[in-house]
Amino acid sequence: MDLPVSATDVRTAADVLRGVARRTPVEPARWLSELVGGPVWLKCENLQRAGSFKIRGAYTRISRLDADERARGVVAASAGNHAQGVALAASLLGTPATVFMPVGASLVKERATRGYGASVRTEGATVDDAVRAAAAFAEQTGAVLVHPFDHPDVVAGQGSVGLEIAEQVPDVATVLVCTGGGGLLAGIATALHDGRHVRVVGVQAEGAAAYPPSLWAGHPVPLPTMSTMADGIAVGAPGQVPFAIVRSLVDEIVTVDEDAISRALVRLLERNKLLAEPAGAVAVAALMAHPEAFRPPVVATISGGNLDPLLLSRLVRHGLVAEGRFASLRVAIPDRPGALAALLAVLAGAGANVLDVVHERTRASLHVDEVEVRLVVETRGPHHRDEVLAAVAAADTRWRSSPEP
Repeated sequence: MDLPVSATDVRTAADVLRGVARRTPVEPARWLSELVGGPVWLKCENLQRAGSFKIRGAYTRISRLDADERARGVVAASAGNHAQGVALAASLLGTPATVFMPVGASLVKERATRGYGASVRTEGATVDDAVRAAAAFAEQTGAVLVHPFDHPDVVAGQGSVGLEIAEQVPDVATVLVCTGGGGLLAGIATALHDGRHVRVVGVQAEGAAAYPPSLWAGHPVPLPTMSTMADGIAVGAPGQVPFAIVRSLVDEIVTVDEDAISRALVRLLERNKLLAEPAGAVAVAALMAHPEAFRPPVVATISGGNLDPLLLSRLVRHGLVAEGRFASLRVAIPDRPGALAALLAVLAGAGANVLDVVHERTRASLHVDEVEVRLVVETRGPHHRDEVLAAVAAADTRWRSSPEP
C-alpha cells in the first residue's frame, strides 16, 4: 500500500532543513540505562530552534509554497510549539503569519510566537477549536493553512528527527516518540522503516490518548473529552495523513498517567539537567514506568522544552509528591500548650523537614478539646515518607493521623 509520505520524502525534507533546523544532540541517560539494562539515549528536540521539533515540519511546508501563496501569508493553530515553529519559519522565509491559539495557552509560548513576528489570536478551549478557527480564516482570506500534523510536507519534515537518530545511534533497537496528532511519530516511523529493524512506539498522555481507540476502529475517532497537563499533545483526533502511516508502520502505542509525566519531568531536571515540558517528557515517563518492555539500545525523544516558569514550579511540586519527596498529613492533637511542639519533635526525630503548618479548629469530626494540624513535610523518598507517617502514628495514642490524598 502506498503511504502519503516515503523515506525519500523525508530525506528530501532533511536537505531542505540543512542550515535551518539544528541537528540536536542525543544525550546518554545512565540512570535510565540502569533501569532498562542497556543503553538509553535522549533525543533532545527541546534544544531545537524555537524549543521543539516543530520548526522542521513548518519550514518544510512553507518553503514549498509558491510566490503567490507566500504573499497571501500562512495561518496555523497550536497550543504553542507549532505556533512558534510556524512563526519562526515564516519569518525566515519572509511570509506573513497568523496563529490561532486556544484560550489559556502558555503565556511564554504566546509571547515567543509574537516575538517571531506572527499575529496571534485566541480561539476556543482546545487545539481542535483553534484548528477550526484557523481553517475558517484561511477560507476567508486566502492564507495557506499550515496544519500542525496533517500534511505530507509536515510529516516529512518531522521525519528528519528519525534520520538523525539513525545516524547518531546506528544500533538503536527501540525508539519512543511523544505523540499527539502523530506527525512526529509518523515521520520518525517512515524514516526508520527504510531498511531497518527498529521498533517504534508512540507514547500518549492517558487523558488525551486518541490513537488507541482510533487504531481499534480503523479510522480517526475524536475523543469526547481530554484532560492532561501535557497540553502540547492534547489532540482530540489523529490526522488522516499520520494515521495511515502510524497504522502501517508503528509497532505500539502506550499511555502514561499524570504522575508518571511529573516524575519524568523532575528526573530529567535532576539527572540530565534537561528542561522538558510535560508533552516532551511522556516518552521518558513510559520508559520509567515499564523499563522491561523496551529492548535496548533505546532512544526516547524529548520533543519540546517550552515551559512557563509558574507552571514549572507547580509541575515540579507535583512531581516531587509523586516521587514520595513531599508528604501531606492531618493530625488531630489535644488543643493545649506543648502539643504542637511534641508533634514537630516527632517529625524532626524522623528526619522530616516541615514546609507548611495549618491549624483547623472548626471541623465537625474534631472533639471539643482537639485541633487538627495539617502539615506538608519534605522527605527523602517513598520509604522515608512511610517511616515518617509510621513514626507519627506510633508516637501518641491520643493523636489521630491520616495522610492526605
